[in-house]
Amino acid sequence: MGVLAEATLTDGRKIPYVIKDNPPRGGMKYTYFAPDKSYVVQFFNDPETAQDPNIRKRLEAIIGKYNPTRSEQDGGARGNSEQIANYFAGRFCWPTAIVAEPEFGIVCPAYPANFFFDAEASDMLDLQGRDKRSTWFTSSSRKYLNLPEVGDFCSMLQMSISLARSIRRMHQAGLAHSDLSCNNVLIDPKTGGCVVIDIDSLVVPGLFPPEVVGTRGYIAPEVLASSVRFHDRVLPSAYTDLHALPVLIYEYLLLRHPLLGPKVYDFTSAERDDFLALGEKALFIEHPTDFSNRPPDLHVQIKDLGPHLERLFLRAFVDGLHNPDERPTALEWEKGLVKTWDMLHPCENPMCAAKWFVLYDTKNPVCPFCGHRIKQENIVRLHLKSQLRASHGQWANAGEVVLYHNMPIFKWHILANTFPDEKTDRELMAYVCKFQGKWLLVNQNIQGMTSPSGNLVPPGQAVMLKDGAIFRLSDAEKGLVAEVSCGR
Repeated sequence: MGVLAEATLTDGRKIPYVIKDNPPRGGMKYTYFAPDKSYVVQFFNDPETAQDPNIRKRLEAIIGKYNPTRSEQDGGARGNSEQIANYFAGRFCWPTAIVAEPEFGIVCPAYPANFFFDAEASDMLDLQGRDKRSTWFTSSSRKYLNLPEVGDFCSMLQMSISLARSIRRMHQAGLAHSDLSCNNVLIDPKTGGCVVIDIDSLVVPGLFPPEVVGTRGYIAPEVLASSVRFHDRVLPSAYTDLHALPVLIYEYLLLRHPLLGPKVYDFTSAERDDFLALGEKALFIEHPTDFSNRPPDLHVQIKDLGPHLERLFLRAFVDGLHNPDERPTALEWEKGLVKTWDMLHPCENPMCAAKWFVLYDTKNPVCPFCGHRIKQENIVRLHLKSQLRASHGQWANAGEVVLYHNMPIFKWHILANTFPDEKTDRELMAYVCKFQGKWLLVNQNIQGMTSPSGNLVPPGQAVMLKDGAIFRLSDAEKGLVAEVSCGR
């Protein structure tokens, strides 16, 4: 039990919280929970920090005009609708109010329940109630977790998309995280969800500089390398987020750090060696020409993630590792991850831990995680084409979709220039099924789908997917045409 207390917010509202001995304490703040644990009240460890007027101004800006979890009408980020605000409210633990009394602090939503371990998480450790930092899932700690807890490759890819989308939206609002790391992104591989936390220290460019340098392993090399200099120090920014973001994505998908390999940079000091390995001398463990930092047991590599992610990782960790201007943006990561999602295929090996893989090489359809070869008759793809504007009869490549049994089809699969972001309608339009050895695309809600022979396929009916067949997915203005390939 604790003592019930009351906090007065800057807008005059009063909210209750529970004071307990030894509250959870981080580097900057300590935390008390609401009676129903739906929110937390946090106060600063250092009273002098609480008196800094810039801290208050930063928080007012973050909670107000830069806030992607509030609509523009409600005082949030510019261009934010209620729909977008609600979407991102589930992907950030964004501060909601400033506490004026009994001392300066903030109010934040509590983490959703699925980002805490329950009693079933591990038979070896008592993890109940601990939050799900990603290192539990991307390091050797995985061995302590029960299988349902660790998810699969599909859920890890889903988390990567969600994180890239959240960072893209944050950058669009004019903010940078400054300490994006395994500690400040909670993940739930069971559901494919992630939530970005510790928002109150965000960098507001041109207004409020960063308060923290970052977390080991996620600090951009240029920031770490300059940290020992008295002049010309490089501070966290959106560019440094664009290093931490691919580090996290690489860890989610490949369960290892992209820079920590066998190479030794200083034989006299382990601390100096670590400083160089992550800073001035940082070298990608999968560098295409310099193999000096490559571990001998790289089983699954970036090439196994398909061409979209391979290119992005090379840009992030080769071209952009020491040249921040060359790093892919969060939007580029979001787009590349979504394209990769459309190349997912379930592994037919029931013992495969990953359960899914990226089927990019149909001539060698082997799951890289377990080595199982997919049957040729189960390789079905749609090659999508969109009509060039003002050019009747001329079509441009609009992507590719790898199909599997019970795969859902959405609007971005049937309409050109439609991207599955936070604004997109997620109504099921059709689905794929294998019935009596034949592959079918079953229309659910598409108007104007036609068969290869040109006949209308109304909702409730299906198109048989035969090799070489070409048909219109929709007769809408932006409707795509699909060409089927089977077994190749």
